[in-house]
Amino acid sequence: MLKDLHLGDGNNLGTADGRIALDCSIRETRQGHVCISTTDFFFPLVDSPYMQGRIGAANVLSDLYAEGVEYCDFVLMLLAACRDMPEEQRTICTKEMVRGFREACDEAETTVTGGQTVLNPWPIIGGVATSVVSKDEFVPSDGAQVGDVVVLTKPLGTQVAVNVHQWRHQDNSYWKWCLAGVITEEAADNMMHEAVCAMARLNRNGGKLMLKYGAHAGTDVTGFGILGHAQNLSDNQIAAVGLDIHTLPCIAGTPEVNDQVMDFRLLKGYSAETSGGLMVCMSEESAREFCKELEERDGCKSWIIGRVVENAERKSRIVADVKVLSV
Repeated sequence: MLKDLHLGDGNNLGTADGRIALDCSIRETRQGHVCISTTDFFFPLVDSPYMQGRIGAANVLSDLYAEGVEYCDFVLMLLAACRDMPEEQRTICTKEMVRGFREACDEAETTVTGGQTVLNPWPIIGGVATSVVSKDEFVPSDGAQVGDVVVLTKPLGTQVAVNVHQWRHQDNSYWKWCLAGVITEEAADNMMHEAVCAMARLNRNGGKLMLKYGAHAGTDVTGFGILGHAQNLSDNQIAAVGLDIHTLPCIAGTPEVNDQVMDFRLLKGYSAETSGGLMVCMSEESAREFCKELEERDGCKSWIIGRVVENAERKSRIVADVKVLSV
């Protein structure tokens, strides 16, 4: 749709042909530094406005971390207050969203320096994150090598978990179907809890360790799903490669809901994720050390989920005998 508009000038760094980048705009400044910037925003998918703000910040910062960047220099906040709420509710909700956003930025050791606020039917929060680095302080997204393994740092299934939570509140036919032998109420609680914890967790340590362990390329898994982002990544490489995905770590209960209640295309690789994990290509030896140290830092597992293979058509795929993990 936008191809004929000729966006970009072919001078972005970190992409095979200088086109508009995967996660961030990466530009060399006139002074010889590299300016990495990104923008994103988050619609309400959770009950808590505080958590919505925190997830909104984690979501926008994740794009920087996917470039192997540890530090964000500053953030501009994009905020939409809900015009349809009563004034008292709108004030409370908006303040809590901003508090969650700011506290996540505090954890990231960055600061909100400005932004824009509007009234909107939906409360929305997000921002613009920027980091100015030297050329050896980030990982270009185009260096995946045949033989690399693919690491994922958060489980899949947030879209499924959030929808189950909404069905439960609505007490609709899908929720009744879930209870008819698919999952229990306790499992639904655990599913949503794991999803919110994953979405709210910063990818900062993963970004930091990408440089330490010599990552060759990376992205984060969000709206296109695991296979959509794998394909975007393989399309972006200097080498003619594809990503073969052999393992899908999913939040416990989400594969069953996907298979028996509604097909979110989770196991086909196209279920949307919000503030998902980093997907990183690196040597197998480095990947094992990366996963070990990241678990020590974050207290959460990462997984080797695939391998970079030679592919003249740059085709990424989920292999036929894919292993589905419930985590």
